[in-house]
Amino acid sequence: MDEREIVGDPTVADLMRTDVPTLDREDSIAIVAARLAESGLPGLPVVANGEVVGIVAELDLIARQAEVTVPTTVPFFDAIFVADGGRDFEEDLRHVLATTADDLMTSPVYNILASATLSQLATLMLEQGVNPVPVVDDAHALVGIVSRADLVRVIARMERSPEATGSGGGDDGP
Repeated sequence: MDEREIVGDPTVADLMRTDVPTLDREDSIAIVAARLAESGLPGLPVVANGEVVGIVAELDLIARQAEVTVPTTVPFFDAIFVADGGRDFEEDLRHVLATTADDLMTSPVYNILASATLSQLATLMLEQGVNPVPVVDDAHALVGIVSRADLVRVIARMERSPEATGSGGGDDGP
């Protein structure tokens, strides 16, 4: 994100990155890793036919390298119960066995409109635990991407503005 001046109440369009590297469903894990590393973003959208169909985040790639623990099963009469409260085995296995962006991506994706407010963006990121968030226009075409780091930079600028600090040049009291 550049250091452009934000006037009024900022929207997602004011802080989004518009040069969005994307992935194709068929991209190999090597391509995914290289593009993710080069981008400096915490995740990249997977696009098919002009539509965002998934997202590959850093954690998806990291999960490929993690150990997979087979859940403990406990027989009980004619049933078998899984007695493990750890990570999701099927999700871990999906990451480890992935060979393409399509295998690795999270889908469906939480997108946000470019006209959305910072409050709406912050709420989406917190409630859904997503980072980054693809930004779409009214026709749902990809127009940008925004990360937590982008949001933090805007919050920092807003907090040091004269209006936020109370040093706007007015009378500060007796």
